[in-house]
Amino acid sequence: MPTHRLDPIDRKILAELQADGRMTNVELAKRVGISAPPCLRRVRVLEEQGFIKGYHADVDSRELGFEVQVFVMVGLQSQAESDLSAFEARCRDWPLVRECHMLNGEVDFILKCVAPDLSTFQSFLTGDLLTAPNVASVKTSLVIRGAKDEPGVPFDVLEERLSRSA
Repeated sequence: MPTHRLDPIDRKILAELQADGRMTNVELAKRVGISAPPCLRRVRVLEEQGFIKGYHADVDSRELGFEVQVFVMVGLQSQAESDLSAFEARCRDWPLVRECHMLNGEVDFILKCVAPDLSTFQSFLTGDLLTAPNVASVKTSLVIRGAKDEPGVPFDVLEERLSRSA
């Protein structure tokens, strides 16, 4: 668990930036209770250590015309490391695949895909995914609606756990 390197101020910085990555350093410093220069230094260290991987806008895919979201469960014929890596690389090259996770259990990977319409997704499915080397099985589940989509981690759970172990 890498949190042993983080003090409570670092965790507050991460929680605040996770909630709003666009706030100014001055506002961030005020929220975590330190002055701006050390706050900026801490943010830079958190970035360098890999705790902060980047900053992005949370765009509404449906507002942009991506009406279809599908979870795809993929089984591979071979689970040799080279075959797993090759499939992951292929997923990184497919624009409709927004997330790719290797799983333990019945399926090898779950993909989160978005598309503007069903025919675009079907073209990807039949033209790219089903014909990809080493793909043995594919099951799809169309998302009807989402009830929760929270990025990052629940810092309140982390803080509670750390307070119990202290």
